[in-house]
Amino acid sequence: MRILVGDIGGTKTGLAMAEVVGDEVTLGAERRYPSAGFESLEAIVARYLTETDGTEGAGCSRGAFAVAGPVQGRRSKTTNLPWEIDADHLERSLGLEGVGLLNDLEAVAWGIAALGPEDLVELHSGEPGGQGNACVVAAGTGLGEAGLYWDGERHRPFATEGGHADFAPGDEREFALLRHLQGRYGRVSWERVVSGMGIVNIYEFLLEWRGAETPGWLAAEMVEGDAAAAVARAAGAGSCPICAETMELFFSAYGREAGNMGLKHMALGGVYLGGGIAPKHLEALGQGPFLEGFFAKGRMEDLMRRMPVRVILSGGTPLLGCARFMTVGS
Repeated sequence: MRILVGDIGGTKTGLAMAEVVGDEVTLGAERRYPSAGFESLEAIVARYLTETDGTEGAGCSRGAFAVAGPVQGRRSKTTNLPWEIDADHLERSLGLEGVGLLNDLEAVAWGIAALGPEDLVELHSGEPGGQGNACVVAAGTGLGEAGLYWDGERHRPFATEGGHADFAPGDEREFALLRHLQGRYGRVSWERVVSGMGIVNIYEFLLEWRGAETPGWLAAEMVEGDAAAAVARAAGAGSCPICAETMELFFSAYGREAGNMGLKHMALGGVYLGGGIAPKHLEALGQGPFLEGFFAKGRMEDLMRRMPVRVILSGGTPLLGCARFMTVGS
């Protein structure tokens, strides 16, 4: 079976043709587009089909799209784009017999079963042979979260919007961070801290809290490119103490929220880190602040140590998940 699959992100949209044979999913004709450069998903798909001459879509009668935002019924309003996506409209406009919409993190959850050992890095082994529920926590443009319920035979993914739950500070510095962000946003979610925007938010808070200034060379890098990436690079190079503290606080918060998800889902089947940030910082995640934050659940620490923690390396996981959703889940 051939399925048109898409991963609709706030920054980029990825499209591909998925070939499904049994439990195997193979992606072909992959393309990525800047989401904000198009007025709708239909416009991106039209560009994609033009660029691939439609030949890769031969025999394709179904499509599935992972959306960065809540999906209700067969419709979704994207969180970080001014789009409203309607599966029925997509069916008519694309001439497909069936179109599925699912939350982007639900798609990642569906895709985990299609990954090979080379697509994962284990940060913590957990309990050998452990089975049970699992969850995904993905920091990138935003903070996405999903669950996988273990029914005794296989995992059944489901969407959440847990990244928008209230941020909970854990010490004096984080209480000061909360007050700083409340002055800017009012209500403060975990996404305001554990995401690309969160890195910038933390950095700007620490500048003020420490009475420091941004070095000229770093200011230029932040303006010219990705500000969060510039902070992370400076931290890794040891060239900016505030940047180093920013990433230490970021990883600690990421670990605590990943642990929160693991605890709420009783994720003895594994806590998976998705998104664009984790694969770029494997060494930092495997030491100090992240795992300390993950395990630090008081009386529940022994339980937390039984949970495997793994990083998803494959950027195509949501696309694989869309294909599995249309074959296994629907």
